[in-house]
Amino acid sequence: MADFLSFINEILWGSALIYLLFCAGIWFTWRSGFVQFRYVRFFGRALKKSFIRQSDGITAFQALCTSLAARVGSGNIAGVALAISMGGPGAVFWMWVTALIGMATSFAECSLAQLYKTRDRHGQFRGGPAWYMECGLGMRWMGVLFSVFLLLSFGLIFNTVQASAVAFALDHAWHIPKWLTVSVLAALTMLVCIRGIRGIARLAQWFVPMMAGIWVLTGLVVMVWHFEKLPQVFHLIFTGAFGFQEAASGVMGYTLSQALTSGFQRGMFSNEAGMGSTPNAAAAASSWPPHPAAQGIVQMIGVFIDTIVVCSATAMIILIAGLPEKSLTPDAGILLVQHALVSLTGHWASGYLGVVVFLFAFTSIIANYAYAENNLVFLRLDSRRNVWLLRASVVVMMLLGSVISVSLIWHLADITMALMALTNLTAILLLSPVVKTIASDYLRQRKMGIKPHFDPARFPEIQPHLAPDVWEDLPRE
Repeated sequence: MADFLSFINEILWGSALIYLLFCAGIWFTWRSGFVQFRYVRFFGRALKKSFIRQSDGITAFQALCTSLAARVGSGNIAGVALAISMGGPGAVFWMWVTALIGMATSFAECSLAQLYKTRDRHGQFRGGPAWYMECGLGMRWMGVLFSVFLLLSFGLIFNTVQASAVAFALDHAWHIPKWLTVSVLAALTMLVCIRGIRGIARLAQWFVPMMAGIWVLTGLVVMVWHFEKLPQVFHLIFTGAFGFQEAASGVMGYTLSQALTSGFQRGMFSNEAGMGSTPNAAAAASSWPPHPAAQGIVQMIGVFIDTIVVCSATAMIILIAGLPEKSLTPDAGILLVQHALVSLTGHWASGYLGVVVFLFAFTSIIANYAYAENNLVFLRLDSRRNVWLLRASVVVMMLLGSVISVSLIWHLADITMALMALTNLTAILLLSPVVKTIASDYLRQRKMGIKPHFDPARFPEIQPHLAPDVWEDLPRE
């Protein structure tokens, strides 16, 4: 089974998806007027305004922290280790590339999610790829297909990956039984998930900045402590990115294909740009200023923080400690980071990393659940019974993470992620004229010196596809 899944994974990632991701990122970078570079000056303003509360949705900052909760998981630690093991130091460079071009893709998908959002029966904003596939493209069947892929990925498989990483980390650090670790994690997850997306968002806005900050500070301390090794580390990254790294003592030789594929896989697994997950959080926000592009800009910040900041902290720790002599199995990804941190700081770091991974996995799992529940709403299956069935399934899959092969789960995660991305990228590419319209309208109003405000009446080709009472009569101040 593992060999078959590996074969499917190689087909999806070795050809279609790598090129589609890269081309989509370049396309939206051009189509949106180089949004990630031209709008960077609005990042501070976007974050400042993201705390403004509205009655019918979570704040933009809460949506950002919820999406970061899903992004910042074991993929930022074990995933980075796996990428470096399989693709060499050069994989880090290609992870950075996925972030820079992925910011434009994230802007596109999150702006579309905001544009086509609706209200549920409680008045809460709901939306995401499934909604813009149905409303923007008129293809509900495509939205249903995407929702099924997301439920499999975020509702089930990804949570097993997170739980497994925690179990391995704490077992290695303190010899805590894996089943006990995962049981505690599952119980905490259930306590938070019963509060719904608003409860998850409120927890994320306080928990995620602290959690990510601790790990980034750890990476900075290691870098300052071993400052003399940084030139060599960056030399390895940039020469390895194009397959120029020579095999040497303790260092493997890697090809361009290995570095690029590993970097794109793990980069996308981490920052989720183009996958279609983040728009589920973006759509739930009451964007301020009231314009779809505003939430797109806020969510671009999340891609930057996740990959350029958090993943780089992990990469620096691994590369400063030294490369492994051979490729690792997915099971050993978290162990590589533990050994690296211990060799640089001391034995206490093993337990410290175990706690960090626990926090990362916990926040990631609760955000994954929020995405899955959101798509039950789209499928019109959000009855009380079905919601509790989803919660039970999340717990069961987490428990499985303590007993089944991590290699198998990583292959499944890569395949379901690829299917989600293929579906979502197809949709947003078809809707790229709408993305251009949104970006141009936002930038036009900024250049005029006025607060951006989306007026559906100005776009008669878009207005009929929007939910009523979402964008009409919005306050301008």
